[in-house]
Amino acid sequence: MFARRQGTVFNSARKVLISQPCLTKNMHSKPRLEGKVAVVTASTEGIGFAIAKKLAQDGAKVVISSRKEENVLSAEAELKKHGLDITGTVCHVGKAEVRKKLLDIAVQKYGGLDILVSNAAVNPFFGRALDCPEEMWDKIFDINVKTAFLLFKECAPLMEERGGGSAIFISSIGGFQPIPFLGPYSVSKTALLGLTKCLATEAAGDNIRVNCVAPGLIKTKFASALTENESIADKALENIPMNRFGEPDDIGGIVSFLASDEAAYITGENIVVAGGTQSRL
Repeated sequence: MFARRQGTVFNSARKVLISQPCLTKNMHSKPRLEGKVAVVTASTEGIGFAIAKKLAQDGAKVVISSRKEENVLSAEAELKKHGLDITGTVCHVGKAEVRKKLLDIAVQKYGGLDILVSNAAVNPFFGRALDCPEEMWDKIFDINVKTAFLLFKECAPLMEERGGGSAIFISSIGGFQPIPFLGPYSVSKTALLGLTKCLATEAAGDNIRVNCVAPGLIKTKFASALTENESIADKALENIPMNRFGEPDDIGGIVSFLASDEAAYITGENIVVAGGTQSRL
Protein backbone atom coordinates (compact mmCIF):
# COMPACT_ATOMS: atom_id res chain seq x y z
CA MET A 1 0.00 0.00 0.00
CA PHE A 2 2.75 2.44 0.96
CA ALA A 3 4.67 1.62 -2.23
CA ARG A 4 1.54 2.26 -4.34
CA ARG A 5 1.01 5.61 -2.61
CA GLN A 6 4.62 6.55 -3.25
CA GLY A 7 4.17 5.69 -6.90
CA THR A 8 1.01 7.79 -7.10
CA VAL A 9 2.75 10.80 -5.55
CA PHE A 10 5.75 10.38 -7.84
CA ASN A 11 3.61 10.06 -10.97
CA SER A 12 1.54 13.09 -9.97
CA ALA A 13 4.67 15.18 -9.48
CA ARG A 14 6.03 13.93 -12.78
CA LYS A 15 2.84 15.00 -14.58
CA VAL A 16 3.11 18.48 -13.07
CA LEU A 17 6.70 18.85 -14.31
CA ILE A 18 5.86 17.52 -17.74
CA SER A 19 2.88 19.86 -18.02
CA GLN A 20 5.15 22.86 -17.43
CA PRO A 21 7.83 22.53 -20.16
CA CYS A 22 8.41 26.27 -20.32
CA LEU A 23 9.54 26.34 -16.69
CA THR A 24 12.11 23.60 -17.28
CA LYS A 25 13.34 25.21 -20.48
CA ASN A 26 13.74 28.66 -18.96
CA MET A 27 15.77 27.30 -16.07
CA HIS A 28 18.50 26.26 -18.51
CA SER A 29 18.16 28.74 -21.36
CA LYS A 30 20.74 31.30 -20.21
CA PRO A 31 24.43 30.35 -20.12
CA ARG A 32 25.74 30.72 -16.56
CA LEU A 33 28.47 33.21 -17.58
CA GLU A 34 26.59 35.22 -20.20
CA GLY A 35 27.76 38.85 -20.19
CA LYS A 36 30.91 38.08 -18.17
CA VAL A 37 34.47 38.89 -19.23
CA ALA A 38 37.32 36.64 -18.11
CA VAL A 39 41.10 36.66 -18.18
CA VAL A 40 42.88 33.32 -17.87
CA THR A 41 46.66 33.23 -17.61
CA ALA A 42 48.78 30.41 -19.07
CA SER A 43 45.76 29.26 -21.04
CA THR A 44 46.97 27.93 -24.39
CA GLU A 45 47.34 24.30 -23.30
CA GLY A 46 46.61 21.91 -20.46
CA ILE A 47 44.49 23.02 -17.51
CA GLY A 48 44.47 26.69 -18.52
CA PHE A 49 43.21 25.89 -22.02
CA ALA A 50 40.47 23.65 -20.64
CA ILE A 51 39.38 26.40 -18.23
CA ALA A 52 39.28 29.05 -20.95
CA LYS A 53 37.28 26.73 -23.20
CA LYS A 54 34.73 25.95 -20.50
CA LEU A 55 34.28 29.60 -19.50
CA ALA A 56 33.67 30.52 -23.14
CA GLN A 57 31.29 27.58 -23.64
CA ASP A 58 29.34 28.86 -20.65
CA GLY A 59 28.94 32.29 -22.24
CA ALA A 60 31.95 34.34 -21.13
CA LYS A 61 34.15 36.42 -23.37
CA VAL A 62 37.68 35.22 -22.62
CA VAL A 63 41.17 36.66 -23.00
CA ILE A 64 43.73 33.86 -23.16
CA SER A 65 47.48 34.24 -22.88
CA SER A 66 50.85 32.54 -23.03
CA ARG A 67 54.50 33.51 -23.23
CA LYS A 68 54.84 32.10 -26.77
CA GLU A 69 53.07 33.74 -29.69
CA GLU A 70 52.76 30.51 -31.68
CA ASN A 71 50.93 28.89 -28.76
CA VAL A 72 48.56 31.85 -28.49
CA LEU A 73 47.74 31.78 -32.20
CA SER A 74 47.19 28.02 -32.20
CA ALA A 75 44.93 28.05 -29.13
CA GLU A 76 42.99 31.06 -30.35
CA ALA A 77 42.33 29.42 -33.72
CA GLU A 78 41.24 26.17 -32.10
CA LEU A 79 38.77 27.84 -29.76
CA LYS A 80 37.36 30.20 -32.39
CA LYS A 81 36.80 27.21 -34.64
CA HIS A 82 34.10 26.18 -32.18
CA GLY A 83 32.45 29.60 -32.29
CA LEU A 84 33.79 30.77 -28.93
CA ASP A 85 34.40 34.47 -28.20
CA ILE A 86 38.14 34.41 -27.51
CA THR A 87 40.98 36.91 -27.81
CA GLY A 88 44.58 35.85 -27.36
CA THR A 89 47.69 37.79 -26.42
CA VAL A 90 51.30 37.12 -25.54
CA CYS A 91 51.85 37.64 -21.82
CA HIS A 92 54.70 37.00 -19.41
CA VAL A 93 52.89 37.46 -16.11
CA GLY A 94 56.10 38.35 -14.30
CA LYS A 95 56.36 41.65 -16.20
CA ALA A 96 54.18 44.51 -14.95
CA GLU A 97 53.85 46.27 -18.31
CA VAL A 98 52.75 43.04 -19.99
CA ARG A 99 50.17 42.30 -17.29
CA LYS A 100 48.77 45.79 -17.85
CA LYS A 101 48.44 45.09 -21.57
CA LEU A 102 46.59 41.85 -20.78
CA LEU A 103 44.00 43.66 -18.68
CA ASP A 104 43.80 46.58 -21.13
CA ILE A 105 42.75 44.13 -23.84
CA ALA A 106 39.89 42.86 -21.70
CA VAL A 107 38.67 46.40 -21.06
CA GLN A 108 39.15 47.76 -24.58
CA LYS A 109 37.71 44.78 -26.46
CA TYR A 110 35.04 43.59 -24.05
CA GLY A 111 34.33 46.59 -21.83
CA GLY A 112 35.61 45.43 -18.45
CA LEU A 113 36.58 42.46 -16.33
CA ASP A 114 34.53 40.12 -14.14
CA ILE A 115 36.64 36.99 -13.78
CA LEU A 116 40.32 36.32 -13.17
CA VAL A 117 41.77 32.82 -13.32
CA SER A 118 45.40 32.88 -12.22
CA ASN A 119 46.85 29.68 -13.62
CA ALA A 120 50.42 30.63 -14.57
CA ALA A 121 53.09 28.72 -12.68
CA VAL A 122 56.66 27.50 -13.11
CA ASN A 123 58.75 24.71 -11.69
CA PRO A 124 62.39 24.92 -12.78
CA PHE A 125 63.60 22.55 -10.05
CA PHE A 126 63.15 18.81 -9.39
CA GLY A 127 64.88 17.29 -6.37
CA ARG A 128 65.33 17.65 -2.61
CA ALA A 129 64.13 21.02 -1.33
CA LEU A 130 67.42 21.58 0.49
CA ASP A 131 69.24 21.30 -2.83
CA CYS A 132 67.14 24.02 -4.50
CA PRO A 133 69.33 26.99 -5.55
CA GLU A 134 68.23 30.38 -4.27
CA GLU A 135 67.61 31.76 -7.74
CA MET A 136 65.24 28.89 -8.56
CA TRP A 137 63.42 29.30 -5.23
CA ASP A 138 62.98 33.00 -6.00
CA LYS A 139 61.69 32.30 -9.52
CA ILE A 140 59.12 29.80 -8.24
CA PHE A 141 57.75 32.21 -5.65
CA ASP A 142 57.92 35.26 -7.91
CA ILE A 143 55.71 33.66 -10.56
CA ASN A 144 53.57 31.25 -8.55
CA VAL A 145 52.77 33.52 -5.60
CA LYS A 146 53.86 37.14 -6.01
CA THR A 147 52.49 37.45 -9.54
CA ALA A 148 49.18 35.86 -8.53
CA PHE A 149 48.84 38.50 -5.81
CA LEU A 150 49.80 41.37 -8.13
CA LEU A 151 47.37 40.19 -10.80
CA PHE A 152 44.53 40.18 -8.31
CA LYS A 153 45.56 43.60 -7.01
CA GLU A 154 45.47 44.97 -10.57
CA CYS A 155 42.18 43.28 -11.43
CA ALA A 156 40.26 44.24 -8.30
CA PRO A 157 39.56 47.88 -9.31
CA LEU A 158 38.24 46.68 -12.70
CA MET A 159 35.92 44.22 -10.97
CA GLU A 160 34.72 46.92 -8.59
CA GLU A 161 33.69 49.02 -11.59
CA ARG A 162 31.45 46.13 -12.69
CA GLY A 163 29.88 45.77 -9.25
CA GLY A 164 31.99 42.81 -8.21
CA GLY A 165 33.72 39.76 -9.61
CA SER A 166 35.32 36.42 -9.02
CA ALA A 167 38.98 35.39 -8.83
CA ILE A 168 40.16 31.79 -8.87
CA PHE A 169 43.75 30.77 -8.09
CA ILE A 170 44.93 27.41 -9.41
CA SER A 171 46.90 25.71 -6.68
CA SER A 172 47.70 21.98 -6.40
CA ILE A 173 47.05 19.08 -4.09
CA GLY A 174 50.79 19.44 -3.46
CA GLY A 175 49.87 22.57 -1.55
CA PHE A 176 48.25 20.36 1.08
CA GLN A 177 50.75 17.49 1.05
CA PRO A 178 54.12 18.25 -0.63
CA ILE A 179 54.86 16.11 -3.67
CA PRO A 180 58.21 14.28 -3.44
CA PHE A 181 60.99 16.11 -5.31
CA LEU A 182 58.63 19.04 -5.93
CA GLY A 183 59.03 20.63 -2.50
CA PRO A 184 59.56 24.30 -3.43
CA TYR A 185 56.77 24.15 -6.02
CA SER A 186 54.46 22.51 -3.45
CA VAL A 187 55.22 25.17 -0.84
CA SER A 188 54.43 27.91 -3.35
CA LYS A 189 51.06 26.28 -3.89
CA THR A 190 50.51 26.15 -0.12
CA ALA A 191 51.04 29.91 -0.11
CA LEU A 192 48.14 30.29 -2.56
CA LEU A 193 45.83 28.61 -0.05
CA GLY A 194 46.64 31.32 2.48
CA LEU A 195 46.52 34.07 -0.12
CA THR A 196 43.00 32.96 -1.02
CA LYS A 197 41.82 33.24 2.60
CA CYS A 198 43.46 36.64 3.03
CA LEU A 199 42.14 38.25 -0.14
CA ALA A 200 38.66 36.75 0.21
CA THR A 201 38.27 38.43 3.59
CA GLU A 202 39.53 41.80 2.37
CA ALA A 203 37.62 41.83 -0.94
CA ALA A 204 34.24 40.59 0.29
CA GLY A 205 33.04 44.11 1.00
CA ASP A 206 33.56 44.97 -2.68
CA ASN A 207 31.51 41.95 -3.78
CA ILE A 208 34.61 40.21 -5.08
CA ARG A 209 34.86 36.52 -4.32
CA VAL A 210 38.22 34.73 -4.15
CA ASN A 211 38.53 30.96 -4.28
CA CYS A 212 41.20 28.40 -5.02
CA VAL A 213 41.13 25.11 -6.92
CA ALA A 214 43.74 22.48 -6.10
CA PRO A 215 44.00 19.87 -8.86
CA GLY A 216 45.42 16.45 -8.20
CA LEU A 217 47.53 14.68 -10.80
CA ILE A 218 46.21 15.86 -14.16
CA LYS A 219 47.40 14.50 -17.49
CA THR A 220 49.23 17.51 -18.89
CA LYS A 221 52.68 18.22 -20.26
CA PHE A 222 53.48 19.86 -16.93
CA ALA A 223 52.81 16.61 -15.02
CA SER A 224 54.05 14.18 -17.66
CA ALA A 225 57.13 13.22 -15.62
CA LEU A 226 54.74 11.74 -13.05
CA THR A 227 51.88 10.48 -15.21
CA GLU A 228 53.82 8.98 -18.14
CA ASN A 229 56.53 7.15 -16.21
CA GLU A 230 55.00 3.70 -15.72
CA SER A 231 56.55 2.87 -12.36
CA ILE A 232 55.80 6.30 -10.89
CA ALA A 233 52.30 6.35 -12.39
CA ASP A 234 51.38 2.94 -10.98
CA LYS A 235 52.51 4.02 -7.52
CA ALA A 236 50.63 7.31 -7.77
CA LEU A 237 47.41 5.59 -8.85
CA GLU A 238 47.45 3.53 -5.65
CA ASN A 239 46.58 6.75 -3.78
CA ILE A 240 43.75 7.79 -6.10
CA PRO A 241 40.46 6.05 -5.24
CA MET A 242 39.02 6.74 -8.70
CA ASN A 243 42.05 4.91 -10.14
CA ARG A 244 42.74 7.39 -12.90
CA PHE A 245 44.59 10.62 -13.47
CA GLY A 246 42.51 13.70 -14.02
CA GLU A 247 41.88 15.32 -17.38
CA PRO A 248 42.18 19.09 -17.91
CA ASP A 249 38.42 19.23 -18.54
CA ASP A 250 37.87 17.95 -14.99
CA ILE A 251 39.10 21.33 -13.77
CA GLY A 252 37.22 23.55 -16.21
CA GLY A 253 33.77 22.78 -14.80
CA ILE A 254 34.52 23.62 -11.18
CA VAL A 255 36.24 26.86 -12.17
CA SER A 256 33.25 27.90 -14.29
CA PHE A 257 30.93 27.18 -11.36
CA LEU A 258 33.04 29.23 -8.94
CA ALA A 259 33.12 32.11 -11.42
CA SER A 260 29.35 32.11 -11.80
CA ASP A 261 26.48 33.53 -9.79
CA GLU A 262 25.62 29.97 -8.81
CA ALA A 263 28.54 30.25 -6.39
CA ALA A 264 27.51 33.68 -5.11
CA TYR A 265 27.86 32.62 -1.45
CA ILE A 266 31.19 30.84 -1.84
CA THR A 267 34.43 32.67 -1.08
CA GLY A 268 37.69 31.92 0.67
CA GLU A 269 37.47 28.22 -0.17
CA ASN A 270 40.20 25.85 -1.32
CA ILE A 271 38.60 23.08 -3.36
CA VAL A 272 40.51 19.88 -4.11
CA VAL A 273 39.77 18.15 -7.43
CA ALA A 274 41.83 14.99 -7.18
CA GLY A 275 39.73 11.87 -7.71
CA GLY A 276 39.36 11.21 -4.00
CA THR A 277 43.05 11.58 -3.10
CA GLN A 278 43.24 12.57 0.54
CA SER A 279 44.60 16.06 1.20
CA ARG A 280 46.35 17.00 4.44
CA LEU A 281 47.56 20.32 5.81
